[in-house]
Amino acid sequence: MSAKFLYLAACVAFANAGILLEHAPPCPEEYGVQAYAHPEQCDQFFLCTNGTLTVETCENGLLFDGKGAVHNHCNYNWAVDCGHRTANLEPLSTPGCEYQFGIYPDSHECSTSYIKCAYGVPEQFPCTPGLVYDERSHSCNWPDLLQPFCNPEAVVGFKCPSKVPANTPSAKFWPFPRFPVPGDCHRLITCVEGQPRLITCEEGKVFDDQNLTCEDPEIVPHCGRA
Repeated sequence: MSAKFLYLAACVAFANAGILLEHAPPCPEEYGVQAYAHPEQCDQFFLCTNGTLTVETCENGLLFDGKGAVHNHCNYNWAVDCGHRTANLEPLSTPGCEYQFGIYPDSHECSTSYIKCAYGVPEQFPCTPGLVYDERSHSCNWPDLLQPFCNPEAVVGFKCPSKVPANTPSAKFWPFPRFPVPGDCHRLITCVEGQPRLITCEEGKVFDDQNLTCEDPEIVPHCGRA
């Protein structure tokens, strides 16, 4: 039986019995930092720091799931499955922030940026060019996946043609034809079901507007220094 299992079992026992922290079982490891779920509260957890045990509470808007990295081992509440554990989900709102920690749209329109709150202070962050904020996933997404709320053509600034001439570089990629972005050495446009998506080349690559692929900079002389 593992030390972690024995530790968690002991935590359940002392939590259910209402035993004070000083009577809690010792940390299972002498060195390092370990965080374990509270048996009853999803917004609390046990933290062992070099053998010293404390009971920690997640900041408002955060919950503990054992893998959260937003702040102090906690994750956004919408990303955590608490199971049978309960939590205090009452928001402590400040201007621009429903919870002290959270991610929110910065407008009620199709937006290319979003608001991230930390300690109740809102900060605006841009999506990667060509993406818009998706409130369902709390992340940026392709605008064509958010229709009719978003207009992909307006976001990307491009209208996909209904036909592509044969024997052209674009036609080679049918049914997802590609097109260059004038003056841009790092991005291309591809059409998905007739709607445009702006694609960014991976780091260290540049876009070759002749074969419509991302290549090493030395292969694309006019973009080699871009």
